[in-house]
Amino acid sequence: MMRFLMIHTAGAEGSVALGDTEEAQAAIATEVLPGRSSSERLVPAVRRLMTAKKWRINELTAVVVVHGPGSFTGVRVGVSAAKGLSEAGAVPLIAVSRLALLAASVNGGEQRVHAVLDAGRGEFYYGEYVGRRCVREVLMGAHDVMVAASGCLVVVCELKVAEALAELRWKLVDEPLAGDALPFAVERVALGRFEDAATLDANYLRRIDMEIFAKPVARAAR
Repeated sequence: MMRFLMIHTAGAEGSVALGDTEEAQAAIATEVLPGRSSSERLVPAVRRLMTAKKWRINELTAVVVVHGPGSFTGVRVGVSAAKGLSEAGAVPLIAVSRLALLAASVNGGEQRVHAVLDAGRGEFYYGEYVGRRCVREVLMGAHDVMVAASGCLVVVCELKVAEALAELRWKLVDEPLAGDALPFAVERVALGRFEDAATLDANYLRRIDMEIFAKPVARAAR
């Protein structure tokens, strides 16, 4: 038996889910967090779900977090909460890419799937996957995405991305929820692949605004 607490606050809306491999359904309990409210509602939602199922943090197989890319604030909230819960319960921590969840939302088998998310400023978060294996994840402009994914299956969950990449053969799906990370979590446990809570970082795929627009520090005169 494996039990997981899964957290996803990297998208427009957040979600929390519990997964139990002994249950018929993948995610046995899910709560959606309205957009821009994840920071206030995340921990209470976790508490409600865990209490309803009479689960304890220290009985979990792992805490799973979608660590981006996506909303900078949302990603930080989710990663910080997952780290804290992992350390408090002394249970392993697993991080899953939002692009990986998006790619896995279609039954691509072993064919190459391209997942694309809006990154703002006319750029896109781009992930190339074969099954659950990541080939690459990078930040790209529209032209580069068009070239990289031409003639291939492209998965998007945002209408504005579909419209921007209208020339590609894309499939519009719903934003993945926290519970969609369960197959990845089960696989990671089988492989013994866990994160170090002390060093796990957000999967931004680009620098934050403060770093982008910061003025270079003048060198001290010799």
